Amino acid sequence: MTGTELTECFDAAVRAYLAERPAATVVALGEGLGTGFWRLDNGRLNWLTVQPPEPAALRRMLLPDDARRHTVGCGPADHRWLDAVAEPRRGVVVVARGVRRQLAPCQVRDLVAACAGRFPGGVLLLDAPAWWTPALAGCHPGIAAVRALRPPGVRHRLPVVRALLPVVCEVRFAAGCSAAANPAARRTYCR
Repeated sequence: MTGTELTECFDAAVRAYLAERPAATVVALGEGLGTGFWRLDNGRLNWLTVQPPEPAALRRMLLPDDARRHTVGCGPADHRWLDAVAEPRRGVVVVARGVRRQLAPCQVRDLVAACAGRFPGGVLLLDAPAWWTPALAGCHPGIAAVRALRPPGVRHRLPVVRALLPVVCEVRFAAGCSAAANPAARRTYCR
């Protein structure tokens, strides 16, 4: 899948979630100077960009925060950004494009588990090889479904090649299952 096809697949998944919950918060982890807000804005969503402190300062200088678009200065593995989601009951979709390459596998699983615990009814989207997708289902008891999304028309005939191609992995969180309500649901993978 090309970068453009991957972007289209992420955007389609976010639009589908926003069709269900138009006032949701979209959290873009490691977005840089990305244009996702302007491509996906429905007039009601809130947008939260999570960047390490230095890139966050640059982003704020070039793209100042406004009423519905904010930047948080911390890395994706630093879970302080979870507190910046003001109204998780309205819905949360976390876009973690490229994060799997920046974090250790245990940190990715911790991220998925933290999101599942904090954002019941939410969705996390990340790019990963297709073979990696099923492993995410066991990260947290609040995970309702995990599936690989591919844009229409992107197929490869050889299963071994198809398994190596990146896909957008959609992790859906069950409504009503949160770590706050169930402390036993918390799991840490990195020691």
